[in-house]
Amino acid sequence: MSKRAYKYRLRLEQVAGIQPDSPQHEPLELVFDNHDDIFRIIERMQERNPFQEPGQATEFAIGLKLFSEVLLRNRQHPLFEELGPAFKLFMQRLKAS
Repeated sequence: MSKRAYKYRLRLEQVAGIQPDSPQHEPLELVFDNHDDIFRIIERMQERNPFQEPGQATEFAIGLKLFSEVLLRNRQHPLFEELGPAFKLFMQRLKAS
């Protein structure tokens, strides 16, 4: 039996480079599953607006959900060995704020 998950499509497109002659990359499209309603999480982060720069709450929410889902699926991976406990505390603190 598979776990229920939301399915998302993310398109990342480079709008401009650092220099006028910077190489332009082809857009990247990714389809992935996540156990959370990411749009609702984005809404909640925007309501809290914890950062000074507009849009950073959205960036943070998307990045955090992409990262945390990979961490959850690979929690036994040596790469996450030290990060796992600290990340759990971070998420508890974030949810409590």
